[in-house]
Parts: sequence; C-alpha cells; structure tokens
Amino acid sequence: MSLESLYDFSFPNLQSRLEADGVRPIHAIQLWKLLYRELEKHPAQREDLSPPLSRWLRDNFGRTVGLTQSSVSESIKSSDGLTTKLLVRLHDGQEIETVVMGYPGRFTACISSQAGCAMGCVFCATGQMGFVRHLTKGEIVTQVLEAQRLLRADGQELRNLVLMGMGEPLHNYEAVVEALAAVCHSPGMGLAPSRISVSTVGLVPGIIRFTDERLPYSLAISLHAATDEARSRLLPVNQRWPLAELMDACRYYSERLERKVFFGWTLIAEQNDSLDHARCLTDLLRGMNAHVNLIRLNTTAGFNGHTSAEQAAQAFQKAIQAAGIPCTIRQFRGIDVAAGCGQLRAERQKAKASLRSKHGDADPICL
Repeated sequence: MSLESLYDFSFPNLQSRLEADGVRPIHAIQLWKLLYRELEKHPAQREDLSPPLSRWLRDNFGRTVGLTQSSVSESIKSSDGLTTKLLVRLHDGQEIETVVMGYPGRFTACISSQAGCAMGCVFCATGQMGFVRHLTKGEIVTQVLEAQRLLRADGQELRNLVLMGMGEPLHNYEAVVEALAAVCHSPGMGLAPSRISVSTVGLVPGIIRFTDERLPYSLAISLHAATDEARSRLLPVNQRWPLAELMDACRYYSERLERKVFFGWTLIAEQNDSLDHARCLTDLLRGMNAHVNLIRLNTTAGFNGHTSAEQAAQAFQKAIQAAGIPCTIRQFRGIDVAAGCGQLRAERQKAKASLRSKHGDADPICL
C-alpha cells in the first residue's frame, strides 16, 4: 500500500478504497468504529468482522501486522499524578512527544505535529533541535489514540485536545486538518471541535487559510512579546510576519468567524514580565475579542532565561485584567517529567549521544 497505515485514511477515502477493491463501502463504518472508538490495534484478528472486510484487511495488512509503525517507547507520570508524558517512536526512528494532563472534570492531550520545528523559538526545546520532518496524518492521529488508551486504562476519557506539542501546526497544515477531521468524525472518537485548539507562532498565511476555510477549532497565538524588536529576539518568525501583519490576521479571524483569539505569553523574568510589558500588550490587543494565557517559563538547557516569580506573574495578570482583557495563569505542571514540548526527547538524545561517545556509534538499547 502507498499509505503508511489505516490511520492515514480519511473516512471518505476509506470508503472509496474499499469500494475500489470490491468491498461495499458500508463496511467502512465498522472498521472506523474499531479503530477510533474501540481503539483496536489489530482489527484483522477480530473474529466478529464481516468476511469481506476481514479478507480485505488480511490481503492488505496481514493478520499480525499493526496499523502503524509508531509505538510508545516511554511513559512517565508526574509526581502529582495528573500529568503523563509519552515518548512516541516513529517508523524511521524519530521520536515525538505527547502529554496527557488532568484537570478538574476533564483530561487534555497535547500533541505534536512535526518531528522537530523550523520556527527556532529561542526558549523552546523543540525549536532548539531544528526541523526534521512533518508528521503524517496517521502519526498525528496515533498520538490522540494513545492518549485515549492511557486514560481508558484508568476509566477516564479524553475531552480536550491542543496542538501545542512539538512542531508548528500551520506549517504542516494539510496533515493537521485531516487528522483533526478524523478524530472528530462521529462514528469513531467524535471529539467536539469546540474543545480543540490549534496553536501557531504566527504563520499569517496559515491563519488566513484557517479563517477562510472556517475550521471549527479555536486558534491560539504564541505571542510572548508586544513589540517587533522584543518578539524577533524570541521568535525569529516575527521577522517574516511582524506584529502588524499578525494582528491584522488575528482580527480577520476574530471578526469573520466571530470568535475569541487566545494569546499565549510565556513569562520570562526581566524580559517580558514587567508592568510596562503588560501595558504594551494591552495596547496591542485593545478592541479585540481576546483572552491571554500566561505561562511561566519551563526552562531549557539551550536558553538562559529564568522563570518569572509568582508575584510578578500575578501582578502581570492583574494589569491585563484591569484593561478589560480576560487573563489566566496556566498551571505550572509536569516539570518533573520534562513536559515542555521537546524536553524529554532532547534529554534522551543527549543521553544517547553521551553513550555513543563512551562506547562507540552503536545505538544504545533501552533508552
């Protein structure tokens, strides 16, 4: 087959493929439910399949071959018991990260869209490692299903999804959109689009396309600075699409779709956490339907910035709220499991490199 796995099919594509192979497309519903609702990894082994579908699966995938070559190579639970980091190994040896977070009344999965990232944000572990490749639609979907499997083992269900892991989602636009359509499709997992958020560092053409296609997901902008000079130091993408263009695109999205824009602001001590910085931010967002999410810096080895103090974070929040803009301080979670995107992978790659330097070039096992 030309596709990596069954997870690379959209539902209409699966129906078309079955029909082209002489199998009635109605069987796509049964297979889709097995994959996305029952989380079945080996449907060809199921004895309750209709004979035509069973034959089709055996002919194309075999009885014992899995649906994807992705696998969870490591699972680490935080000491608070509410955050779990999954390290997922792909068919070519690349590793990506998925984080499952528990909050009162809900569970959220943070998933990756690329191996590495081309955006180069200086405080981000993924940005520091550079870009390797885009993930396929199936590789994105697999992360969501693994998060659901993890939760179901404890009698829980996934409710929210955020694309804020490794990579820039709008840089891998088609695969991301196809993956989200798959996990929202009602015969299967049926996640609510309103509970899905797509985060971007500011790829203006992607925001415009996102708006024109009227995608039903929330849009989150990783902002982090309110002047071009300061933002370009932190996010090199700002040199390509400066703040004026970015904010025009955000207003276009908000006004055309009548939705709120969520702005992420990572608080870095003495770099963007003062009251003057807060005033610049409120000036930038004035008149927009916006919500600001403050995130205290999750420090990385490649960036010498420091986490803002709790007092500074609260003062910043109050200044934003005083300007009439909703503002939330996100919970500081998962530090002990390197929950910031790319951190666990970076730690494991560093450990592997250290072992290679000691023992030659052989790829170590069990890391």
